[in-house]
Amino acid sequence: MDLISLLPMLAIDDGGMRFIAAGIAIGFGAPGPALAIGMLTGKAMEALGRNPEAQPVITTNMILGIAFAEAIAIYALVVAVMIGFVFSAT
Repeated sequence: MDLISLLPMLAIDDGGMRFIAAGIAIGFGAPGPALAIGMLTGKAMEALGRNPEAQPVITTNMILGIAFAEAIAIYALVVAVMIGFVFSAT
């Protein structure tokens, strides 16, 4: 059996394309905030190691930064869910 005879079995309809698009949306939307949160926490720990007296200010700014970065991931999740389930093929 060659590849040409397998192509009809790989046919993807509009519903399948929606779920592929949703996967791509969350796949591109999640790594950025994950990296940002990791870098932010690491830099906050470095700052606390250098200046422990500034702990309240550093912690507050770190939590705000993490919340803003996490919001981007939540937006990507909402877009993926909307693509997958809300926008229907007509």
